[in-house]
Amino acid sequence: MKKILVTGAGGQLGSELQQLSALYTRFKFHFTDSRELPIEDAAAVEQYFATYQPDYCINCAAYTAVDKAESEPEKAMLVNGTAVGFLAGAATRHNCRLLHISTDYVFDGSANVPITEDAPVKPLGAYGLSKLRGEEQALSLAPDSIIIRTSWVYSAFGNNFVKTMIRLMGERKELNVVSDQFGCPTYAADLAKAILDIIVFLELQPHSREFGGIYHYTNKGIISWYDFAVAIRDLVHSPCVVHPIPTTAYPTPARRPAYSVLNTHKIRETFSLPVLPWKDSLQHCILQLQQYLAG
Repeated sequence: MKKILVTGAGGQLGSELQQLSALYTRFKFHFTDSRELPIEDAAAVEQYFATYQPDYCINCAAYTAVDKAESEPEKAMLVNGTAVGFLAGAATRHNCRLLHISTDYVFDGSANVPITEDAPVKPLGAYGLSKLRGEEQALSLAPDSIIIRTSWVYSAFGNNFVKTMIRLMGERKELNVVSDQFGCPTYAADLAKAILDIIVFLELQPHSREFGGIYHYTNKGIISWYDFAVAIRDLVHSPCVVHPIPTTAYPTPARRPAYSVLNTHKIRETFSLPVLPWKDSLQHCILQLQQYLAG
């Protein structure tokens, strides 16, 4: 039975992978958080790989506080950059395949068409720079790594835009939401399934190492944060009024890419993966949240 190590298992994506793991009975899963496996500790990473000998490592561990990274760039770089090198090095030494999650923040948002994997990278801030370093470390130390860039991730687990909007809409009569930043939401449950289906695909390939490289995955569609908020409001039947505002009216420590729509053609074609419309997945997530609250 092949073994899959999941780091950062307490986050949105890690939690969704835990939910799905029961359906993938051909694998034995090891779920770890920062206490069980601090990925920024090279010795701890090496010891874990030597002890458990995983066949795959899905790295969901990350420093995700985009604004805080501007005042803690070293910490962001350690977790998102240097530590990925520790995982990649251990993966290579122990014949393990690394699947690493990256972000749209490696781009500067100047594009006006969906961004392909080979587009020039130019992070706007410390968070994006740290994630780019992680990509470089993975591909340098484990060239067969599969890097999946994603964007606007949300889930029934953890903290995210969807849950924040639902909470605020229950507290306020009006909300202002940025309308000039465009991208596509990613339901973490869909991404989790895509990752596990990629591993199943790799298991069937005699030359699976050929499939290393960078891929983009999001749900289907192009919207603004304002559009996202309006859709959430409508699905939860809130009377809250949502006002569109420009980015300049909502300053943050970290600059956000104005356009971060990722082109998903490569991952869909390579691994025969479906990509669901963003609104369908949003509806599913909200139904799940409502079931949790009711039960």
